[in-house]
Amino acid sequence: MRGTITPRRTLAAALAMAAAAAVALTGCGKDTQRVAADPPKKRDAFETRADRIVRDWPKVSPVKGRHEAVLPLVSAEHAKDGGAREITVTVGHSACDARFGARKYESKGLVVVSGWGKKKSAKGMCTEQLATDKVKLTLDRALGGRKVVDAATGKELPAG
Repeated sequence: MRGTITPRRTLAAALAMAAAAAVALTGCGKDTQRVAADPPKKRDAFETRADRIVRDWPKVSPVKGRHEAVLPLVSAEHAKDGGAREITVTVGHSACDARFGARKYESKGLVVVSGWGKKKSAKGMCTEQLATDKVKLTLDRALGGRKVVDAATGKELPAG
């Protein structure tokens, strides 16, 4: 008869549920599980530009226009011996920028650096005069024989 509950069907259903639970729980509680704390972040203009420079070096064209995430540097200072883990860059920014700074992107053969600026709100008056400030960047490892490249211009920044 269809729909009749028999001891045999009850046992079969219980075994099937136990097997499904065992499969579902397989791997739970092991040390090898990893849960991502943050979702992957979207790459910004600087990271995209730095990837392109590393890929196409030394045939790199300058960036056109002003981009808040990729401002050209006025200069860079780093040791000539290559043992340095610090680079001091001079960032050219606008007096209209509320905040500014510098960033780095390291690869095996290059260290790509750039200035960045964040404009103040459009309210109020602001002059577009160029201001410069020095910013220190700490490298993940010694500079070694890597070249330091300005992300905005695509040109190597000499030591000094």
